[in-house]
Amino acid sequence: MKQFAYLVPRSLDEAISFHEAHGDRAKYVAGGTDVLVKIKEGKILPDYLISLKHILGQDRPLLNQETGELYIGSFVTHRMIEKSAIVRIHYPILHDAIRNIGSVQIRNVATIGGNLVNAVPSADGAIPLITLDATANIQGPKGERSVDLARFFLGPGLCDLERSEILIEIVVPPLLLRTGSAYIKFGRREAMELPMLGVGVLLSLGESSVTCVKARICLGVAAPTPIRALEAEAFLVGKPIDGGTLEKAGKIAAKESRVRDSIRGVAWYRREMVGVLVKRMGLKCMERIKKLAQ
Repeated sequence: MKQFAYLVPRSLDEAISFHEAHGDRAKYVAGGTDVLVKIKEGKILPDYLISLKHILGQDRPLLNQETGELYIGSFVTHRMIEKSAIVRIHYPILHDAIRNIGSVQIRNVATIGGNLVNAVPSADGAIPLITLDATANIQGPKGERSVDLARFFLGPGLCDLERSEILIEIVVPPLLLRTGSAYIKFGRREAMELPMLGVGVLLSLGESSVTCVKARICLGVAAPTPIRALEAEAFLVGKPIDGGTLEKAGKIAAKESRVRDSIRGVAWYRREMVGVLVKRMGLKCMERIKKLAQ
């Protein structure tokens, strides 16, 4: 493996200054579960690794009781998200996704920020957060900025980070009342494998607990980046939610997908499964809304 210098900044400003000094020869690293593999495989050859591991930040997801916003520091590990009661109870879509990423050993060190900036189409962490309308907070030499996570991904391995910038936090806006959410990682097995598809669905119902007032459908491994099925979402809003309505929405979402043949599955089958999984996750959303009402 290529030799490199390991730099250990104690603040974000120091980390950014290190990167500014070394430019393309430097690479940020947090948990290292992706970066070190790429170095071993010769895909990246940095002269410097800038560790973000010792920069103080959130060690768990935090819910702002006044605003209803959920804050997740980008250095929070998958295991901390998985173990969070707040996530499990109020954001089950995120719990669905995180608990099936790698192994427990991987989740103990891998960070949510690393999962996002790696920007692979199959990233399980991205789909639920886009479904939840999350925002990415970014810090760099020019200061701080925010971007909707749905616009953060630019292509396979590419995200909206400029030179020396660091993703520092993910913010999830308040949930509407009577909201349910669900995610499925679809593949030959649940864990330790990249998904053939990832499908996230969020439904919010009106006071009658029947009519949809908000819908989000996000698809992973269905295009070069995670995508929202906007036509399917619009179809659901204002309609009573039942199996038939969700089946029609699934077919619309399938048409919106841009799946292709790959080593994990042929396009026609994956397109069919988009429709099936959207309906299945929509029904799970309804189950979860009913459970919250009990």
